[in-house]
Amino acid sequence: MKLRLSLFWSRAFLSSRSMLWLFFIVNLLGTVYGYIWYGDQLRDTWLNHPHWQIVFVPDSPTASLFFTLSLLFLLFPGALAQFGRLRTLIEALAVVTSVKYGVWAVSMIFTGAYLGDDLVWQDWMLVVSHLAMAIEALLFVRMFKFGTLMLLGAGCWTLLNDTVDYTFDVYPWLPQTLYDHVGNVMVFTVLLTVASVIVAWITLKHAKRT
Repeated sequence: MKLRLSLFWSRAFLSSRSMLWLFFIVNLLGTVYGYIWYGDQLRDTWLNHPHWQIVFVPDSPTASLFFTLSLLFLLFPGALAQFGRLRTLIEALAVVTSVKYGVWAVSMIFTGAYLGDDLVWQDWMLVVSHLAMAIEALLFVRMFKFGTLMLLGAGCWTLLNDTVDYTFDVYPWLPQTLYDHVGNVMVFTVLLTVASVIVAWITLKHAKRT
């Protein structure tokens, strides 16, 4: 039974074209839904902040977009071969941001609930989808081509995102019970970025040995 279950996270199973297309379609739909989910905050940022800040608002759907693009490179490696360096940067961003925002969203939802916020069905949907983001990114590391340099670049971009979010108040809207703890959320967010880079690096090194 253990051997059969292991098939579902094996390289052969995940890298088959049917599974790549399935992951691509699911992640593409999730990305579109994520940007729609951020619609009100995107409008608010556009109307009340400098327009350049809007790119830093939709964190999770942008992470999902990076992962979706990474799958596109796996589906069409020959046709997209000329984008090699761009590919490795996108892959590194996909792993770091998917792990970071996947864990971040789940942490915020349950911390908000612990402090008294009500959990509704959308929260459980977000928990499942964001955990899936983090897990799938780590499963696909062994098929990606990025190295330590691009991983550090992805970490720098994500730290820049954190800086903009909490300097200019364009961080994702939080459960109401967390707005009195934004400082703690900021510290957790930055530490989670560092942890996500470390986890991605460890997973990358392990993948290269297997």
